[in-house]
Amino acid sequence: MSATGWIRERFAGPAPGGAPGGTGTWPRTALALPFIGMALVVALNYFSDTEVTVEPALTAVPALAAVVSRRTWYPLLIGLCTEAAAFLMALYSGSLGESVHSATVFAIVLVAAIGWVSTTLRLRQEKALADAQLVAEVARRVLLRPVPDRVGSVRAAVHYAAAAAHARIGGDLYEIVNTRHGVRAVVGDVRGKGLNAVETAAAVLGAFREAAHQEAALERVAGWLAVSLDRALHENDHPGVEEEFVTLVLIGVRPDGTAEIVNCGHPAPLLLRDSEAVRALELAETVPPLGVLDPGDVCPPVHRVPLLPGDRVLLFTDGVIEARDRAGSFYPLAERLPDRARGNPAEVLRSVHEDVVRHVGKQLGDDAAMLLLQYDPVVTLHELPQQNGHLTRR
Repeated sequence: MSATGWIRERFAGPAPGGAPGGTGTWPRTALALPFIGMALVVALNYFSDTEVTVEPALTAVPALAAVVSRRTWYPLLIGLCTEAAAFLMALYSGSLGESVHSATVFAIVLVAAIGWVSTTLRLRQEKALADAQLVAEVARRVLLRPVPDRVGSVRAAVHYAAAAAHARIGGDLYEIVNTRHGVRAVVGDVRGKGLNAVETAAAVLGAFREAAHQEAALERVAGWLAVSLDRALHENDHPGVEEEFVTLVLIGVRPDGTAEIVNCGHPAPLLLRDSEAVRALELAETVPPLGVLDPGDVCPPVHRVPLLPGDRVLLFTDGVIEARDRAGSFYPLAERLPDRARGNPAEVLRSVHEDVVRHVGKQLGDDAAMLLLQYDPVVTLHELPQQNGHLTRR
C-alpha cells in the first residue's frame, strides 16, 4: 500500500473519487436516467403525427450520462446505445439517407467523446481535491490535536469550525496539556487568514506546548509565547509583519482547584456554575494582544478564581460572539449558554455550535473555536474518609 493510500485509510476513509458517498456522487438509480431519456425520445418519435423527426434530441442522452456517472466508460456505452436507437428511428421513419440522420449520428459521437473527456477531467479534479483535503486533515490533526475527554483534573471538549470552504484549519488555535503545574490550556485567534495565519498559529502552539511544561508562572508562559511569535513573524518574513498580532487567553487549573487566567486582548472566558448566572472572567487590567508590545514588555496580570467541582469554563474565539444574523445582531453567547449547558462538555459545544449556525442562517464567515473545561477532580484512595480503619465507599 502506498503512503497516500495508508494515510487516506487511516485518516479519511475511502477516497471520494470512487467510493459511494464521495464528492459529487449521484445515487445508483440515476444511471437509469439516460435510458429513460432515450426511451422518451423514441416514444415521442413513434407516437408523433408530424413529419418532423425528433431524432436530434438523442444527442442530449450521452451528455446526461456524463453528468450522472462516475465511470469514464459510461458515456461511451450510452453513446453506442444512442447510436443504435438513432438507427432504428431513422429506419422506422425512412430517413436513413437524409442529412438530419447523418448529422445526428455525428453529434452523438461528438457528445459522447466530450462526455468521456469531461468525466475523466472531473474525476481527476475530485481526486486532487480529495488529496488536498486529506493533507489538510492530517495537518489539522498535527497542529490542532484532538482533545481527550479527561485531562488531569478536568473534563474537556473542543469544537472547531474553519470559515474557508473545504478548509480544516485556519487562524484560530487551541491546546490543552497536563503538566506538573496543573492543567493548562490556550485558545487564541491570529489576525488574518490563509497560510500566514496557519504558520503563525503553528508557531504559537509549538511554543505553548513547550512553555506550559517549563514555566511555573502562567504570565511567564505568555512572555515565552510573545518571544516565539516575534521570532516566527520575522523569520518567515510575513507581508505586513508589523500589523500581525495574536489574541489569546491562557488558563491553568492548579491541583488545588484554583484557576489562573491570563488574557492578552481576547474575549473573556465564561464561568458556568450551578444556580448562578453566567459570569465573564474579566481582568481588571487590559493587556494588548501578543505582537503589539515588545516581547520583553509582555508581563500580563494573573486572575485567580477558585473552582468548585462541576464548574465549567468556556474559552472561545470571536468567530462565535461576532456571528451575525440577517439583521446584523451578534450571537448572544452568554444569554443562550445556560439553556445549552446540559450534558457532557462535547454535547454542550455541539449544541452551542448548532445554535450559532441557526442564528447566522449560513456558513460562518469567520473561524470559530470553543474549548470547554469542567473541573472534575479525581478522588484518590487516600482522600476517602475512613471509619474504624476501613475505607468507606462513595
